[in-house]
Amino acid sequence: MMLQLPLVVTAQVDLVLLLVCLLALWTRLSHLSYPNAVVFDEVYYGQFVSLYMKRVFFVDDSGPPLGHMILALGAYMGGFDGNFVWNRIGAEYPSTVSVWTLRLLPALCGALCVPMVYLLTLELKFSHLSALGAALLLLLENSLIVQSRFMLLESVLIFFVLLAFFSYLRFHNTPDSWFRYCWLLLSGASCAAAVGVKYMGVFSYLLLLGVASVHTWNLIGDRTVSHLSVCVQCVCRVVCLLVVPVLLYVFWFYIHLSLLHRSGPHDQLMSSAFQASLEGGLSRITQGQPLEVAYGSQVTLRSSASQPIPCWLHSHKANYPIRYENGRGSSHQQQVTCYPFKDVNNWWIIKDPGRQELVVSSPPRPVRHGDVIQLVHGMTSRFLNSHDVAAPMSPHAQEVSGYIDFNVSMPAQNLWRVDISNREAESDSWKTILSEVRLVHVNTTAVLRLSGVSLSDWGFRQLEVVAEKLFKAHSSSLDWTVEEHRYGTSQEQKEREVELHSPTHIDVDRKISFWAKFLELQWKMLTVKQEDSEHKYSSSPVEWVTMETNIAYWLHSSNNAQIHLIGNPVSWGVANLSLLAYQVLAAIYLLRRRRGFKDLPDGVWCQFVCLGSICVGGWLVNFVPFLLMEKTLFLYHYLPALSYLHLLSPALLEHTHTHLLSSSTHRRALYVCVSAVLVSVFLSYRTFCPLTYGSPELSANQLQGLKWRDSWDILYRRR
Repeated sequence: MMLQLPLVVTAQVDLVLLLVCLLALWTRLSHLSYPNAVVFDEVYYGQFVSLYMKRVFFVDDSGPPLGHMILALGAYMGGFDGNFVWNRIGAEYPSTVSVWTLRLLPALCGALCVPMVYLLTLELKFSHLSALGAALLLLLENSLIVQSRFMLLESVLIFFVLLAFFSYLRFHNTPDSWFRYCWLLLSGASCAAAVGVKYMGVFSYLLLLGVASVHTWNLIGDRTVSHLSVCVQCVCRVVCLLVVPVLLYVFWFYIHLSLLHRSGPHDQLMSSAFQASLEGGLSRITQGQPLEVAYGSQVTLRSSASQPIPCWLHSHKANYPIRYENGRGSSHQQQVTCYPFKDVNNWWIIKDPGRQELVVSSPPRPVRHGDVIQLVHGMTSRFLNSHDVAAPMSPHAQEVSGYIDFNVSMPAQNLWRVDISNREAESDSWKTILSEVRLVHVNTTAVLRLSGVSLSDWGFRQLEVVAEKLFKAHSSSLDWTVEEHRYGTSQEQKEREVELHSPTHIDVDRKISFWAKFLELQWKMLTVKQEDSEHKYSSSPVEWVTMETNIAYWLHSSNNAQIHLIGNPVSWGVANLSLLAYQVLAAIYLLRRRRGFKDLPDGVWCQFVCLGSICVGGWLVNFVPFLLMEKTLFLYHYLPALSYLHLLSPALLEHTHTHLLSSSTHRRALYVCVSAVLVSVFLSYRTFCPLTYGSPELSANQLQGLKWRDSWDILYRRR
């Protein structure tokens, strides 16, 4: 075959889409470095960006790591070294920090949302005019512009959600071909990215799975498609929309944990094994420790239940009071507590009940699951003891003490059975850091546990340790882990006290698998919540719908220049009207169809249902969950839900024009109304631009004129 010259490439360019892209880039990226100061939640996300730059481990309960990694990528592109203290809103960035690159990726995602809405409207089978209308509503939405122009994550989340739905609908609308599965794969990857940015992405992902399930169910019922083709298509959908998102979600954590290999401020949230896998911190202490606990070992025992603050089994030269404040009596023996600080009184010695030695023999005799041991306090030589005396703060449980023989018919009961709860075999030995151990009191079968209750002043406000029957205790509070460990070599008390300050080093290679770290980190992110505090600009979801609230993001230190998260009031109102109108229309259609009246052809009805499933459904799944949450909420949490409504409005207008208005007069009236609304949207956008971009500076009277609602908090200085 001969090559034909000249080679000609024919391309179709949607000039409207191109124009929309350029306008979106201009509104989101122009003067991106202004203001050259920390803006609102940049003070929060910036801390994590700095930790990425320094490869320091952290835990953020607000969401998975992909969003933080995207922000860190922008910082990395600008040469940011992490050496900036994110301590207050309004702090000036030094000249060494590239503010433009810090904010670039969120701004790009925010800009790409505009053409994405245009394309998504087309995939919903509406006209280019409706697509342009949806793009303009998003383009001129002041709140989305503000949220896109700073180092924040809502614009990234919205972009991936829109990309997921666009890719899926493109797959669904494309005729049968193997190439269309690339769109399905992109949809699954976008879903994983949305969930990886913020957990709120899960709800949009579930909505997409619901839509895909309905389409798959219809495919299964299509008798024109062969059995083999149905099976292959179902498998491809499961792989692309279920397997791939799960694998990618895990992959985000793999990158996160690979990057953050150094000890950091959140280590104490994690287990001893996790901490020891990080460079510095606990690993500096535990590096080279003996792996197997032996008779004569000197150990510190950390409670697995002491979260988020760690604490260690502890004793000191102070006894329980003879009588407590409520009149109950005690054994008056030495106190045993759980102490949340590293201390020499945290050291205990593992003793063989049949021998007197408190040193490790040669070769060491490892302690195994099921062995009976005694625990001797390193600094006071008191034996860990429990008996049928009520605990000081938890009278339903037994007191735990350092035994003192007062010759009052209270014999020692200091034998404990080692129960390794995470053992792989019955003969497993007790391992440093890796083994989770329960200490079962031989005489009473009670289990040593942390109650978590603070003792009174006589106990120095340390945490209470008790022994409790297994069926009464919560399993999570029963386990103890050996964190620091050395082989004891000193039999004499004075020599032993000196030895307790100088750990022994024996080289041991000890690692924790990625899956163990992933599961532990995931569990901590879902269960360990920071205390929520009331914020000046926090708000309730009901206030978002009518935009009763705003957020002051930045205020110039010496003049009235400021940036606020305030939506475009006109487009916000159009969104609410569209939501209400769709629900009314849907109710009327459903009632009439039930009565046998089909106002719409089947194809148009399916289009109408699909529009509602994605737009109204998207609004519901991104709004209703916040009504059920007990956490501090802000206006920006509503922006993903609002984006769905801006997608709904023009499509619903087209439906009204095409299928409900038959009179040319009515249609002309609709043209006039739509034109007036679009002009109002633009004028509203222009009016609030000074609060969106922070320039130009307005006078106090001009700022007062922008306070369209009494509930808005707009700041100004009178001169």
